[in-house]
Amino acid sequence: MPAPQQEIAKDLTEDFSLFEDWEERYRYIIELGDRLPNLAETHRTEVNRVQGCTSNAWLVAARDPQSGLITFSADSDSQIVRGLIAILLMLFSERQATEILDFDVAPLFQELTLHQHLSPSRANGLNSLVRTLKELTLRYIEAAT
Repeated sequence: MPAPQQEIAKDLTEDFSLFEDWEERYRYIIELGDRLPNLAETHRTEVNRVQGCTSNAWLVAARDPQSGLITFSADSDSQIVRGLIAILLMLFSERQATEILDFDVAPLFQELTLHQHLSPSRANGLNSLVRTLKELTLRYIEAAT
């Protein structure tokens, strides 16, 4: 089970503070994306493509019937987006639905100043990824009731 979301957010904030400028932070984001496992080609479909991303990005979810944990897998054809996905998966994957829905990632993005340093289209894509993550989670909740 991953660390609590607040702890991961704190660690990310500390990691970002180690870098003196945004060029270094971009490299760090890309490094995080490089560690992201590739998404199977069978999941790179239009159904799994995140709408609102300028780059191609795909997101799939699976729920473990025993534990109820929802695990996300995702990928993108953009290095920066892959890194942003890696951050989101650290925060949201392998969690209970309530943890996913209740965690507001906006304050972390604000603290990291992500939206100020991403292009408007990338910032919109990041918001679309978060929205899609939560929509997929809601589908599992609706299916269970």
